[in-house]
Amino acid sequence: MTSFGNNLSSSHFILIGIPGMEDVQVWISLPIFFIYLITLLANISVLLTIKTKESLHQPMYLFLSMLLVTDLIQSSAAIPKMLLVFWFNLREISFEGCLVQMFSIHSFSIMGSSILLAMAFDRYVAICQPLRYSTILTNPLITKIGVAVMMRGTLLIFPHPFLVRRLPFCNSRVIEHTYCEHIAVAKLACADIGINVVYGLVVALLVVGVDIMGVTVSYLIILSTIFNLPSREARRKVGSTCVSHVCVILLAYIPALFSFVSQRFGGQTAPSTQIIISSLYLIVPPMLNPIIYGIKTKEIKRNTLKLFCPQKSRFQ
Repeated sequence: MTSFGNNLSSSHFILIGIPGMEDVQVWISLPIFFIYLITLLANISVLLTIKTKESLHQPMYLFLSMLLVTDLIQSSAAIPKMLLVFWFNLREISFEGCLVQMFSIHSFSIMGSSILLAMAFDRYVAICQPLRYSTILTNPLITKIGVAVMMRGTLLIFPHPFLVRRLPFCNSRVIEHTYCEHIAVAKLACADIGINVVYGLVVALLVVGVDIMGVTVSYLIILSTIFNLPSREARRKVGSTCVSHVCVILLAYIPALFSFVSQRFGGQTAPSTQIIISSLYLIVPPMLNPIIYGIKTKEIKRNTLKLFCPQKSRFQ
């Protein structure tokens, strides 16, 4: 028998969407569509605001720009195909297309986590080393951090497509998911996928473990510094600068951790629940991140209003 993995030119997968909820997927797609529109509008608006306003060319906002770009690419790699499945029943995705989608989603997910760590470092320097802020977070250092973020996401996920490509797919080609998630695809193989599972676990532990530890240590030091400030007003002002970042961190890591654990160890969790949570991780944070920063950061809020409502912004 010729294996599916050995006939790449004519091979394809079938994305099932959310198993057991096929009859209501068209209704589920409506909020996803509007969320995606808001995601595009909000992210592009904030990015344009940061680009056009020289006063926002600061490390904090440059890191935010990196985060928003990764959010846009990650969500755009998944949501359009997801909507095609839900709306028009266009479930087929080519083998190569599946590998590209897999690589894009997972690599930019790691880049986003790395940027959150960089943003935590930025807040640490700003609050704990304020007099050295401009000398530590220079443009060359920010560029190096950006390059390191891209290399980390690319190199760690680069083996994933090759680990899947080596597998023979003899029978089932139906992916019970809304996108080409690495383990969901690997499970279809008629061969041992131990290497895929182990490597995916190692990458997740390295990335999430290191990044969460780094963010936690940074904020423990930040909290210690805040509590040692002399006045309540000073503590409130300094602490408010971290609120947006903390909200974004929680939005990023809580669904991601649930998705990772349920995909590998969630034998008692309904597949539809696992897939919904995993999909929400790609849908909701990219929409909320620019909104959170827009609401909590006066500079972004004011300049975004100026960008779209120049007359009205004069009275803000």
